[in-house]
Amino acid sequence: MQQTMTRQPQAAPALPNEGFAGLGVSGPVVQALKMRGIAAPFPIQSLVLSDALAGHDVLARSRTGSGKTLAFAIPIVERLRTDGRSPTALILVPTRELASQVTEEFRAIADIRHLHIASVYGGVGITPQAKRARHADILIATPGRLLDLVARKLLRLDRVRIAVLDEADRMLDMGFLPDVTRILQMLRPERQTMLFSATLDGEVGRLAARFTKDPVSHALAEERPVIDEALHRFISVEHPKKTAALVRELAAERGLTLVFVRTQRGAERLARNLKTQGFHVGALHGGMSQPQRERALGRFASGANDVLIATDVAARGLDLEDITHVINFDAPADEKDYVHRVGRTARAGRGGEGITFVTPEQEVDVSRMAARLKLHAEFVKSGMRLERSQQPKRPRAADGNGNRNRNGNGDRKWSANGRGRRSRNQSRRSS
Repeated sequence: MQQTMTRQPQAAPALPNEGFAGLGVSGPVVQALKMRGIAAPFPIQSLVLSDALAGHDVLARSRTGSGKTLAFAIPIVERLRTDGRSPTALILVPTRELASQVTEEFRAIADIRHLHIASVYGGVGITPQAKRARHADILIATPGRLLDLVARKLLRLDRVRIAVLDEADRMLDMGFLPDVTRILQMLRPERQTMLFSATLDGEVGRLAARFTKDPVSHALAEERPVIDEALHRFISVEHPKKTAALVRELAAERGLTLVFVRTQRGAERLARNLKTQGFHVGALHGGMSQPQRERALGRFASGANDVLIATDVAARGLDLEDITHVINFDAPADEKDYVHRVGRTARAGRGGEGITFVTPEQEVDVSRMAARLKLHAEFVKSGMRLERSQQPKRPRAADGNGNRNRNGNGDRKWSANGRGRRSRNQSRRSS
């Protein structure tokens, strides 16, 4: 792993046998982590903790599932003292699901310091949330609901002295830049700001430059793309036969399986269909109330339902280590959505598999996506064809004079017509 710095050098990461204590984490918090089965820091934690504990502003490039929550939770718990008047630490997240997960991560160590935690997000009653938020030391919030509370004068943010932007790139993707900017302007200027994101350029970089002071930047330069850690399969199937193909996949040996569909109605319809065939299945989509979504996630996490049919809302912040299969019942729109979806499996060093159904009408678009993700071999193995322009380039063989030939056999033809161009039918098939 490699780290990059934008400021003076800081303490070196702990040696493997030093663990959290070697990074400056106190004994009680180390013990709380051990009670959860966490004995050694993840790479992003090793890089960030010393600077964060020292109170420096931090920019960290880290993907979902890399252990970043504890990288900011531990310093917050160590540096705060309980007050109860109004929040002194604020963590902004893009989705309700991530807010709930970050809150649970905090609870396991915040109790050691008697710190109070609250989360605020849309979809549930605002009054109970406001009451808990007012007296919390640590507040985890989605931007929209937080601004609603402030506008109603139910919450103040002027005492926040540690602010974290979690999944900053996703918040900006979802259109939260104006809200995030307004919130950061409300906080006390002499605060510590930490920003965690899969990318630190573009709008994220401009946001960081505006709202951080002399930050230390950390990046896991050799971190492998999340999809490299999963197996990938593409299945050619006609649209009317997709449900039957899904049943065959679900009947195979597997663990928790997340199935992605395009629409809310499609999620409900497919869930009902699978229930009639004896599967333990739930649905998750944006049209559900927050209690409904939490129940669906709870039953899935516990294994009571081992299949969850979801729209892309579940790709934002869903972090369960036991998902062994992700099935794209409806193909993702692009490679970014593919990575978000399949990234829900093969986590924390475990195996996983991503399966994508491809109808004849989608073959060209999905082939382009597969090529951009360097999944050429997996796509071709399914029996479908890549467009010629998407095929990996091969070095041309040399003739006796050292010249490179078109097909490596000394002639210029690409097809059986012998005229150095593809026949009309071949062109149609590859377009």
